[in-house]
Amino acid sequence: MENHDVIVFEPYPFSAGQKINIAGGPRKGDWEVVSATEKTVKLRCPVSFREFEWDRFCYVVREEKGAPWPKKP
Repeated sequence: MENHDVIVFEPYPFSAGQKINIAGGPRKGDWEVVSATEKTVKLRCPVSFREFEWDRFCYVVREEKGAPWPKKP
């Protein structure tokens, strides 16, 4: 068996009340976590207050301490 460089992704363990920023893709921007289950996550836009529930799709890249949220466009 050969050794290879392997990139491992793990789903992020969301908690209600977290402030998050999605850096890219169709859901990019600032969100607040409303709720999360093993299969789905419900997010709220901090500007329009609209809520959306999606299958889990986020993976942790980095955590920023003391970052402004929501960010001005």
